[in-house]
Amino acid sequence: MSRSFLFLCSLMLCIFFNATALKAQDKAVQVKGVVIDSLTQKPGEYFTIALKKDSVVVKSVISDEQGKFSFAAVNPGPYTLIVGSLGYKSKQIAIKVGNETDLGKILMKPQGNDLNEVSIVGSKPIIKQEPDRIVYDTQADPESKVLTVLDMMRKVPLLSVDADDNVKLKGTGNYRILINGKPSGILTRDPKEYLRSMPANGVQKIEVITTPPSKYESEGLAGLINIITSKKTDNGYNGNVNMRNQFPGGPSGNANFTLKQGNFGVNAYGGTGVWRVKGIRNIDRRTGRGTAEGTSLYSEGLQKIDNRWGWGGGELSYEIDSLNLITAEINPYGGYNQQDLSQIFDVRDTQIRSYNMDSRTRYEWGGTDYTFNYQRGFKDKKEHLLTFSYKLFDSSEPQLNDVRFSNAVNFTGINYKQDNTSKSMEQTAQLDYINPFKVVTVEAGVKAILRSGKSNFQFLEYNAAQNGYVIDPDQTNNYSNDQDIYGIYNTYTFKVKDWTFKAGARLEGTYVTGNFESTGSKVKTDYFNLIPSVSFNKSLKNSQSFSVGYTQRIQRPGIWDLNPFVDKSRPGFEYFGNPDLKAVLSNNFEVTYSNFKKGSLNISLTYNFANNTQQRVFEFAEAQNITRVTSQNIGKERLVGTNINFNYPITAKWNLNLSGNLNYIQLEGLINGNLTKNNGVTGYVNFNTSYKFEKTWKASVSVNYGAPDVLLQGKSNDYYYIGFSGSKDIIKDKLTFSAMVSNPFKQYRAYRNYTEGENFTQERIRENIFRRASIGLNWKFGKFEGSIKKSERSINNDDTKKSSN
Repeated sequence: MSRSFLFLCSLMLCIFFNATALKAQDKAVQVKGVVIDSLTQKPGEYFTIALKKDSVVVKSVISDEQGKFSFAAVNPGPYTLIVGSLGYKSKQIAIKVGNETDLGKILMKPQGNDLNEVSIVGSKPIIKQEPDRIVYDTQADPESKVLTVLDMMRKVPLLSVDADDNVKLKGTGNYRILINGKPSGILTRDPKEYLRSMPANGVQKIEVITTPPSKYESEGLAGLINIITSKKTDNGYNGNVNMRNQFPGGPSGNANFTLKQGNFGVNAYGGTGVWRVKGIRNIDRRTGRGTAEGTSLYSEGLQKIDNRWGWGGGELSYEIDSLNLITAEINPYGGYNQQDLSQIFDVRDTQIRSYNMDSRTRYEWGGTDYTFNYQRGFKDKKEHLLTFSYKLFDSSEPQLNDVRFSNAVNFTGINYKQDNTSKSMEQTAQLDYINPFKVVTVEAGVKAILRSGKSNFQFLEYNAAQNGYVIDPDQTNNYSNDQDIYGIYNTYTFKVKDWTFKAGARLEGTYVTGNFESTGSKVKTDYFNLIPSVSFNKSLKNSQSFSVGYTQRIQRPGIWDLNPFVDKSRPGFEYFGNPDLKAVLSNNFEVTYSNFKKGSLNISLTYNFANNTQQRVFEFAEAQNITRVTSQNIGKERLVGTNINFNYPITAKWNLNLSGNLNYIQLEGLINGNLTKNNGVTGYVNFNTSYKFEKTWKASVSVNYGAPDVLLQGKSNDYYYIGFSGSKDIIKDKLTFSAMVSNPFKQYRAYRNYTEGENFTQERIRENIFRRASIGLNWKFGKFEGSIKKSERSINNDDTKKSSN
């Protein structure tokens, strides 16, 4: 390991010296500047800047969120700089390029009734390609006033949402979701319940990080999804209230209030939601084959779901002086998901049996995140920073199953209850350092994560003699799990001419201990990983770019994957965790081409492979007529894929977006000594068009199709989605009314999951609510004048596997 690390450091030094030599040999120089609104003195975001020579535009770029822009590799000589954007008077500046040219602040005046003879149509781009990620600007999408974040994710490159509302990244569920670069307890287990109620108008942008740099934890085989809700706030106050109602579903709403006074800043927010549906049909079919031929199970029932949640929080910011900043944040959340299911069963093995079953499963969650950040700046440059962060996360996730039988024929099952009380605590300390030099930016940091989880699970059977429920000690246990992770990283970013090169490595040590307190047994695992990350970006002419990236990613099992609690809420099926699970290591390669001349075009090619993937395994026990489901490190996975996203403004009011993903997947693994293989093509295609009418009306149409998922022991069915939405500014930029209807031609959509093994085939069908409608109101208020300073770095714990139901 030490030799590999020394080799990596030597390689970085060689690249650094070669890059410096190249820069010294090349006569081309850089031209840069900052665009500023002349009235508000705020940065000019997404202005178009063109460099013209002899009446020909030779280069063009778009300013970033700080108004900054730069041209690399400009040959010396006279040029005309043209700056423009919708709503502003365009400006032409004669410049002479010799050595490196810093144009400083360029003041842009908002446009009145008079028009200059020269203009550049520069609209805010919805999609932006960076060396290691794709950024989707939801605020530039008119549908953000109407859709939820879950619906918006159907439009984001590399993301898709299947028929069961599960979010996929490159066609897989192996990723991590962050909010503002940090994990959130409400997204830990089943993010779709939260995302389907989260209004998209409260989100600034969604980042899909396909080659995460070394500063991020190495978890998430396919990458990271970062939902950015926070934004720079100014002196004064500002607020936002959003209310909406879904049919079916229920009401939801959230509010946000920000206050800035002097060196103090306060941000308070909260929200709540309800998701109630009924009449969801569930069907299970299982047929034995081979040695189990003649056995079968059939069940059919209707389900009612009552899901409620709430979250809140507050953030305090205090600037001690221009170089020292303190921020503190608290985020409580809680809720429950209750599922009532009435089913009929027909079971055949040595005899024919039938019965009715009424079950109630209630999942609860609750917890609080506490975060503290201290940021130290330096006088030499603004981006030179040292940050210390501490985070405490405490949560509880109890689960209760109550199962009762009736109308039994040749069936002797006894009513039972299951109670699983899970608690977890996580403490994180992190130190980050960044220093941008002229050619290279250096980043380094250390981090420690201390996790502890406990699960007290018990099984209670009804005892007629005692007229109550009695604990079964053979199915009752206390389980605890400690997972400590220590990491150190170093990253270098080189900028030479039109090239940007990022290289870094992260060294992590993981120590896992699991204890079964009732039986006195223990599970212990320790391992080390050196995780490299490399990406290149080449800027081409006419706003084109080309990127190449490679990184390794690791997938650690979460506490719920390790928990041996046996969930028996579905008779005939048992679901349980595996305390022996190991981490998975994946190798990811990606090549991307981007063109942002008028619209945007992104094309990427991906290749991933891993040799010990965590696969969900279904095994049929003939004697008990039960399917047992758990996860095992048995898989080999290969994925070759391509993604295309095309966004084009047909006119100033009419926009078109087309995206698609196509993957070829190969899976294999040993199940009970038998080699199991599966392969196939999966992917999706999405079409969206939006139009801005006169008098602040906006309308959009979305159509989405998804191919079946490929699983080790089976596959799912394909699906489609169609949606219509519109919005109207009742008071411009203050009060907006919105409405949406999706899939109006069909009330339910069947999600089929087909699985097969050596001695069985089975199919599960779940008819989700397909036809939905919603209406909403969004109110913005307040006024700002300056900006709140926020910590540039904070804790990002993105190192455990996302759970899926």
